[in-house]
Amino acid sequence: MTTDLPSYDTKRPAPRPGTARAAFAYRDFRIMWYSNFLSNIGTWMQNVVLPAYIYQRTGKASAVGIFVFAQLGPLLLLSIPAGVMADRFDRRKWLIFAQSIQMTGSVLLGIFTITHAPIFALFLAQLSVGIGNACNAPAFSAVLPSLVRPEDLGGSISLNSASINGSRVTGPILVALMMSWGVTAGQVFIFNAATYLFVTWAVIRITLPKNSTRKEQGLKSFTAGFSVARSRPAIGRMLLSMSSFSLLCLPFVGLFPAVADKAFNIQPKTVTYKWLYATWGTGALLGALAIGTVLASFDKRKVSRFGFMAFAITIALFASVHGTVLAFITAFFLGIAYFGTTTSLMTVFQSRLEIEIRARVMALWFMAFGGTIPIGNAIFGPVIDAVGARPVLFIGAAWAMFLSWWCNIEKIDLHDELHSEKA
Repeated sequence: MTTDLPSYDTKRPAPRPGTARAAFAYRDFRIMWYSNFLSNIGTWMQNVVLPAYIYQRTGKASAVGIFVFAQLGPLLLLSIPAGVMADRFDRRKWLIFAQSIQMTGSVLLGIFTITHAPIFALFLAQLSVGIGNACNAPAFSAVLPSLVRPEDLGGSISLNSASINGSRVTGPILVALMMSWGVTAGQVFIFNAATYLFVTWAVIRITLPKNSTRKEQGLKSFTAGFSVARSRPAIGRMLLSMSSFSLLCLPFVGLFPAVADKAFNIQPKTVTYKWLYATWGTGALLGALAIGTVLASFDKRKVSRFGFMAFAITIALFASVHGTVLAFITAFFLGIAYFGTTTSLMTVFQSRLEIEIRARVMALWFMAFGGTIPIGNAIFGPVIDAVGARPVLFIGAAWAMFLSWWCNIEKIDLHDELHSEKA
């Protein structure tokens, strides 16, 4: 493991530590961030078009849920081995390999859509995208924070979340414009495939941190993340909280086309749907940015707990209102609460991980955050088909309110401090 730490650009004035501006003061972080943002725009263009396309062809929320499982299910199954590989092998080559898999899957999605291939062929193509994402996520999550100093971690995580959500806004807007110009769904998928080249270029350009020289052997290398979660109660509590949050509160993310249709009579193929998705994404962008700006000096443990409460209130309002205008307003605030909460909790989580174990423990985070979402989609997709979207949204509200009490990291930290003093 290298002891060298990233340094600020000397031509820029030193910013306040922990802010988004501080993270942007690092050259390698800027290169990776901009490249990832451009790539994410393509990803979210595909993410908004594919569920709508599948829902349009099948008319079933359960079918959309199956495709969400193809995209995110591999995170549940492959994150741990991918985290081990990211810590064991050259990260530059591993990240390029992961980008190549996702690019190939997106090209196939485009070809299969243009040729009106069977749904099963589209599923296999989407599964390959999901496998590439599972290979990429632990390695990328370990690399990005290491491009800044530890005191600026909060700003880097906030910006990374803002990149995801900024592209979540930009993607649907570009889709709406491109489709009004006659661009088809299949062409959107091929366009997305080309955007993976941005991250590939960035990975080649920047200086990546060295892997740990300590290598666990055999089964121990696969269980290292679980060992950390067991030995550090706060880490374990955050993982359990995020896993249950994703399972019970976030099915609406993957099933957004069905939610818009069943709850607000907004058809997924319309421009109104694209703007509703973009409005929700705008809220998520602002929620993520707030963690590295206006909330940079706040205790992120407190922010996370209040975030769960805010999510519970806003998703309950989203489930209660009727009409397009109120759907847009409540979706915006739901987005703020959603990604403000997850970004603050991820900041607390990552700040407690040493670089030599980060990829393997972050693999558990992605299993909890992304890997359980497709299970929730598989469970609640048929429920939405049977009884509508609003009951599912209310279940999420109730569980988020419980998490605002149970995910009390401050209390766990205090207990650990008192135990250490007695020992």
